[in-house]
This record gives sequence, C-alpha cells and structure tokens, in this order.
Amino acid sequence: MPLARSLSMTSLNGLPQWEDEDLPVEDLLLFEVSWEVTNKVGGIYTVIQTKAKITADEWGENYFLVGPYFEHNVKTQVEACEPPNPAVKKAMDTMKSQGCQVFFGRWLIEGSPYVLLFDIGSAAWNLDRWKGEFWDVSNIGIPFHDREANDAVIFGSLTAWFLKELSCQFEDKPNIIAHFHEWQAGVGLILSRSQKLPVATIFTTHATLLGRYLCAASIDFYNNLDQFDIDKEAGERQIYHRYCMERASVHCAHVFTTVSQITAIEAEHMLKRNPDVVTPNGLNIKKFSAMHEFQNLHSMYKARIQEFIRGHFYGHLDFSLEKTLFFFIAGRYEFSNKGADMFLEALSRLNFLLRVHKTDVTVIVFFIMPAKTNNFNVETLKGQAVRKQLWDTAQSVKEKFGKKLYNALLKGEIPDLNKIFDRDDITIMKRAIFSTQRHCLPPVTTHNMIDDGNDPILNTIRRIGLFNNRTDRVKVIVHPEFLSSTSPLLPLDYEEFVRGCHLGVFPSYYEPWGYTPAECTVMGIPSVTTNLSGFGCFMQEHVADPAAYGIYIVDRRFRSPDESCNQLTQFLYGFCQQSRRQRIIQRNRTERLSDLLDWRYLGRYYMHARHLALSRTFPDKFEMEPSAPPKTEGFRYPRPSSVPPSPSVSQHSSPHHSEDEDEDEDERYDEDEEAERDRQNIKSPFSLGVLPQGKKKQHGEYRN
Repeated sequence: MPLARSLSMTSLNGLPQWEDEDLPVEDLLLFEVSWEVTNKVGGIYTVIQTKAKITADEWGENYFLVGPYFEHNVKTQVEACEPPNPAVKKAMDTMKSQGCQVFFGRWLIEGSPYVLLFDIGSAAWNLDRWKGEFWDVSNIGIPFHDREANDAVIFGSLTAWFLKELSCQFEDKPNIIAHFHEWQAGVGLILSRSQKLPVATIFTTHATLLGRYLCAASIDFYNNLDQFDIDKEAGERQIYHRYCMERASVHCAHVFTTVSQITAIEAEHMLKRNPDVVTPNGLNIKKFSAMHEFQNLHSMYKARIQEFIRGHFYGHLDFSLEKTLFFFIAGRYEFSNKGADMFLEALSRLNFLLRVHKTDVTVIVFFIMPAKTNNFNVETLKGQAVRKQLWDTAQSVKEKFGKKLYNALLKGEIPDLNKIFDRDDITIMKRAIFSTQRHCLPPVTTHNMIDDGNDPILNTIRRIGLFNNRTDRVKVIVHPEFLSSTSPLLPLDYEEFVRGCHLGVFPSYYEPWGYTPAECTVMGIPSVTTNLSGFGCFMQEHVADPAAYGIYIVDRRFRSPDESCNQLTQFLYGFCQQSRRQRIIQRNRTERLSDLLDWRYLGRYYMHARHLALSRTFPDKFEMEPSAPPKTEGFRYPRPSSVPPSPSVSQHSSPHHSEDEDEDEDERYDEDEEAERDRQNIKSPFSLGVLPQGKKKQHGEYRN
C-alpha cells in the first residue's frame, strides 16, 4: 500500500500546502453544490459569492460551483466557455447526449469561478423515476404538490449522475470533493453515498428547517431543545419529507458543518448529529487606502439621508438634524425571528427615557423589511416635492441676493440689509413658508401597505403610539421595500444607506449567522446583535469587550424577555448619550474588527473541513496530522485601555460633567497605538471550530 498523504494546515499566504507530493493537489477537484449558485434566494448566495475568490485562489482551475440553470440569471451573471478539464467535459457530453441540458461558464463575480448549471426543466420528464429511486435508497416520499422538493430531487439526481460519470473516469483514484449546502442540494449527496461513489462529501446546514419554523411560531425554542417530538413537529407543519431529506443528508455526509456554535447546538437536537467543524461566514474585506475614508463616506451618505428627512418631516422639522441619530433594522420580514417585536418595544421605552430626561437628541428609526405594497405613499412623495420646491426657491433668492451684494461691494458700499430684499422676494419666501404647513403627522410608512390592518409592525406601532408626534424623541419610518439608488424617495443603495446611519439594530431570536451586523462592522458602523445569533457568539468569543468596539450583544438566551428588552433599551439610550467624538472613536474601533470577518482568515475553517473529509473518505491515501487543526491560545481583541465610548462604561462619574473631563479623555486616547495593538492580535491564525463532543445545552434558557 502506498504511503498515506499527509494533510496539514501549514500555509503560505493563507493557502494550504501538502507535505507529501505523492498525489499532487492538481489531481483533486472541488465541487461546491448549492441551489443558490448564480441564483439569489437568501443568505447562502452571499456566502458562496463572497467565498468564491479565496477558494478559487486556493484551487485554481480545479474549483467548480454547481447550481440550477435559470436563463434570466445566466444572461446577466455568467459568461459561457468550454470546460478546461477534459473529464468534466466528457461527463457533461454524456449527460447532454441523453437529453439533459448542462451549461458551463464563468460566474462574473470576484474570483470568476467556473459554474456548472443543470437545467431542471429539461430533465423534469425523469421526475417520477428519480423519485422512485430516491424512495428505494432512502424511504423518503416526496409529495407531488411540493414544487421546491420536487426540484430538489431533479437537481440532486442530476448532480449525482454527473459525479458518477466523472468519477468513473478516475478509476479508484480519490480525486473528488463535493461540498453540499442545505437540504435543496442534499439529494445529490444521499444518492452519491448510496451509489458508493469515490467522492469525499461535506454537508453544511446554514439553518435547520425545523428550527426556523418553530421559532417563527413563537415557541420556547432554546429552552426546550431536548424536549421536542421532532417527527410530530415536522409533520404538523407539513415539512416532514423536507426534514427527512435534511436529516438524511446530515447523516450521510463524511463531514457535517454548521455556520455557528448556536446552530451547532440546534443541529445536535434537531438533526441528531454533532457538527464536525464550525465554519463561520465571512466577507471580502476591501480596505481603503486613506486611513479614515469610511468616516468621510459616513458623513457624505448621512447628508443624503438628512435630505430625505427634511422632506419626510416637512412642517414638523422642529428638531436639530445635527443632533439626530439614524438607527435601522433590515432583513427578511420575520417579525419575531428578526427581533422586530423586541426592537419596537425597546423604542417605546427609549422614547420615554429621552422625553423624561428632556434630551435634545432625536432618534429616527428605519425599518427596511420588504412587504407587499401598492405603491409609494402620496404624502411621502409630496414631502420630497415640497423639499425640492423650497430648495429651488432658496437658490433663486440666494442668486438675486448674491448679485445685489456683489454690486454693492464693487461700489464700496455696505448694502442695507433692509432693502436688499424687494417685495417680490418677501412674497416668494412667505409662500414657501406657507407651503410647508401640514395638517397631519408625518407618515409612519413610505408605501401603501396591502392589508396594513394585519401588518405586525404597523399594529405594534399603533399599540405603542409612536406616530411621529412633535413630542416624540423617537420617530419611525417603515420602508417596506429594498433600497435602490433609482428610488424617487431615498435614492441610496443598501451599502450607502448603512454607511450613512449611526447604528444597526438586529436583536434576532433566530439568526444562525447574521450577515446584517457583519456588514455593518466591515463598514465601520456599530450594531446591536444577540447571543442567539452566530455573529454575536463569534464576537463574544473573539473580542474581550465587544461594546467598546461597537458590537452590543443583547442576552436573549439566559434572560427573560422583559430583562432582554430593558438591556436593549439601555444600549440604545447609552448610545444616544455619546458625544460626537466618542462615536467617531467607536467607529474607528468597529472598522478595525473587519479583519476578523475576512475570508482570508475564515477560509481556514473550510480548508480544515475538506482535509477532514479526505482523511475520512480515503484513510489509506490521506491522513490528518495529529497537530491539525492548529490552536492559538488567547486570540482575543483586548479591552481598549484608552477612553471607552461604549454606553456601559462611558457614563460620566458625576452629573456635573465638565469640558475638562473631555480633554482628559482625549489625551488618554491614542488611536494609532490602539490600532497597532489590534493589528498584532489579528496576525495570529484562528483556532479551527471543532465542536467538542458531548457538549450539552445549558439550562436556564429563556424564550423571548
């Protein structure tokens, strides 16, 4: 028997190197299979799209993404080309000769990975036969009315067929790794294993099916993880066949991974298998050449949001925009799962605190959650029209004023300000002022909602009474549509909007990872998350004082709902008390955390999963080194020693705060020194996220 190939995590430039060249890396092919390759449905699309570059850098021409063919996606995202690998081309030709349409090309994203796309429609005539074969190997029946599950069977059968045609060309050589994402791709994994194909398989669940359904039903989920009758719960929700597909995929895979520790605990109870590796989600981090360019972008886009606010609140603009903070929540419209229920309750309490303490700070909160609408709200459109009319009026008067002033100065005279405006100018300005009069409150929503009487966000706003009254220090704007730079209301893309805000608030109850707070972090915007989100758990593990770095983590796991809501309210109130300088310091720290979320580092977890799959599938050819994965003790961002801006620690020691104290704080803050210390910490490699065996749920967890 030939010597086993040694797998280690020794690397150059973050990429894996093989210590034994008996089987060169060029012989290995990596296929990543997902329903969301070139097909945006949810967050998995973001994972695959952003991870493509680091994986393509590692695997080069041997990396292929496998997904479904949809013509409207392919036309705008994929450039057709011939497969560079003759074995891949031969397998495709075999399938084409038997009536299946297979498309090959490059996905036009960063890294330009190869994509292999199967036309589900062209193979639909095989559905009944393939459902029968799937029943024979798994005893899982798929109902005819579940279109998504039927498509998953076709997609999985095509994937397994392709892998079979491909592996037949390699005889007994261990050449293929196949990584499957979520249950829609899992049929291909199950069929590959049942046919005993020489393929190392990995299955990643980004969220369990049943977990999402149970949490959406406001069930005490985390406190009863070990008490659910799984089959009964899945059956009652008519997803038993989907649940079986997911669970079979998990147990058939050589390596099972999840995206966070909180999802790992969930998977242990819902899917009855401990994950082998935790693979956190990352982003492609693009650093600005200018040190504080992201601060300049914040100022620029904040000014754009302020323009929208001037129009939306015309006639009620009795607050200072310079002392106004912009908070937002964004994502799928899942009222409880995304924490919108708790956020609204906390806003009611925050409004009370700000009014009682007679603060001059105003908070405007945006809800960017798509829902069914008819069109823009007429009152909202009118507000922007009034704002533009006032701007045009001011510009025309300014031009006339400028000319008169210029001519007077040329004559060496100081103009009489009482005469510089004529009667027409005064009339125009008075008409402009009268046009801003409003006999109704500024609208809570920017669109006409369909069935607004049953909308949970609007009903909660009615209950707590946040109607944008003059006396309210917290104002609410519901924008039930994704943002776009072509919108006549708020012409900003999502990224631009986030950069212009002060705080993202995501108090999710069910969030396996949480890209929204992660995106805030890489843009230097502080955010609120929870210890029930993968992102929140990850930050708690790697940052000694997350709040000082602009990551506020609400405890929704071990506190009652009311206690969690009070904690969120205190975070928001403390943020409102910060000075402008403290917010700038905090944004600098938040942006420095972006290195933690870079795929150049988090890609190591996926490398480890692939190494583990090879060693388990082909133990006579590959073996994991005892030292793999490497461990790095104490990898944590330290608590900053200089002025802390976080609310919990930045309160003044006495109510009679003076400017001298601010000066002392300024002297203690050395940004360059802090930044260098953080950079030194990030240089250490991560310890890879292998879940300890036998780790059980902690008791005392509350549903909230």
